[in-house]
Amino acid sequence: MDNTMKVFWGVIIPFIGTSLGSAMVFFMKKNLSDKVQKALTGFASGVMVAASIWSLIIPAMEQSESMGKLSFIPAAIGFWIGILFLLLLDSIIPHLHMYADTAEGLKSSLSRTTMMVLAVTLHNIPEGMAVGVVYAGFLSGSVEISAGGALALALGIAIQNFPEGAIISMPLRTEGMSKGKAFMAGALSGAVEPLGALVTIAAASVIVPALPYLLSFAAGAMMYVVVEELIPEMSEGKHTNVGVVMFALGFTLMMILDVALG
Repeated sequence: MDNTMKVFWGVIIPFIGTSLGSAMVFFMKKNLSDKVQKALTGFASGVMVAASIWSLIIPAMEQSESMGKLSFIPAAIGFWIGILFLLLLDSIIPHLHMYADTAEGLKSSLSRTTMMVLAVTLHNIPEGMAVGVVYAGFLSGSVEISAGGALALALGIAIQNFPEGAIISMPLRTEGMSKGKAFMAGALSGAVEPLGALVTIAAASVIVPALPYLLSFAAGAMMYVVVEELIPEMSEGKHTNVGVVMFALGFTLMMILDVALG
């Protein structure tokens, strides 16, 4: 398989994960139980944290090895820029988290459904950027990012996107939306990932020199999503222990994928 096809599948695989999860609306008659949702949210959190560390932060520091003991500086700077970038988006974009009664971001007349989709879309942005940055590094050939390592990140994000797709489409169906529209809303929430990845890859010539900063930027943005949204949802109410166990499972799986394929 040539590099073009490797990049194509790497970019599209996360979107397929979201779409397959959203398709659960056609096969399940009832909404996901609270216990199942916490389990899926915990699993997604574990995958994202592990991906941030093994696929993004560690490679960022490896790219800066020439700085010796100061090789952490680009990673630390990029990480904080990623955190602040998501904080800014979180403050500007109108969105509504699952089970929340009050919307976040700027005041808007958007419907509840639209703001729920925007909430998922918001935290898909850093995931798309992460895939794009890693594949940009792979295509450049000037940095030590293997096709297997890039694929591991794409697969890990796809795996955690599956429950996200179900978590957005099933409640929309419960609120009265048709199965087809609920599926489309869930799938489209993940469309920002391949778009973000392609834009990032297209700017590869600019990106590669700043790769350590951009890898850790994506990590910071993903960690913001985990701590600000996913972990609070996982830890609220009953069955929190299920979320913790699934977090550990997701973390372990992503760690295995990165080492085995990288």
